[in-house]
Amino acid sequence: MTPELADRLRAAGLDPQAVENLVRTALAEDGDTDVTSEPIFGPGETARGDFAAREDGVVAGVPVAAVVFEELGVAYEARVGDGDRVAAGDVIISVSGPTRAILRAERAALNLLTHLSGIATATRRWQDAMEGTKARVRDSRKTLPGLRALQKYAVRCGGGVNHRMSLSDAALVKDNHIAAAGSLTKAYEAIRAAYPDLHVQVECDTLAQVEEALSVGVTSILLDNMSVADMTEAVRITAGRAELEASGGLTLERARDVAVTGVDYLAVGALTHSARVFDIGLDFS
Repeated sequence: MTPELADRLRAAGLDPQAVENLVRTALAEDGDTDVTSEPIFGPGETARGDFAAREDGVVAGVPVAAVVFEELGVAYEARVGDGDRVAAGDVIISVSGPTRAILRAERAALNLLTHLSGIATATRRWQDAMEGTKARVRDSRKTLPGLRALQKYAVRCGGGVNHRMSLSDAALVKDNHIAAAGSLTKAYEAIRAAYPDLHVQVECDTLAQVEEALSVGVTSILLDNMSVADMTEAVRITAGRAELEASGGLTLERARDVAVTGVDYLAVGALTHSARVFDIGLDFS
């Protein structure tokens, strides 16, 4: 990987070595021999092509795909940047080089580009649906093993906000913690005693739990599966003392109704675990 590309990945909040390892794993899955391309094209034959959008959306993963091209000795030129909106027909990346290498790179690059751009596009739709409110869409830890950093990066490309990256970044007191500890207060105070400066979010199923959380100084509350009416009331009684995040049963169609209650975030695990791939194709010139 060139130093320039490594710097681009670091600037995006990604670990260049981790991305390179992932790309090498993807390429290794295709084996050592391309029994389709190698009999057709000689080692000296070259081609040019464009990776182009086949629908409207938001791009993510251009520097990640670039790692594939550099790994295989394919020259590339990015025509758009991550986070850019594109329309059907827009060229995302142009490539040139050995025909065999381009065809070997095609699927690995597309798998990464289409998946990450799908997440970015879905995220942008949620954020667009809430335009004019203060609410932001936020992801979760519902990510594919080994792809969390990339999937959460794609959320950022789409205008969303990342929740914690791991169990060590912040505490999230959920219903099972509360049940096993005996109360919301006991669970929260145990974490505060161990980690006085750690960000702690507490899940609340009822308005009574919201009031309990506020009474012990919780400053981040997850409103789990509450009605719009209860979320509105939670915003009222919180009165700015804590950030509020709506979670559970959220749909794109309901996004604006939830956002206008005044909550700060909408937690949407589907951004990463259920986003449809974005349609991109490679066409030779």
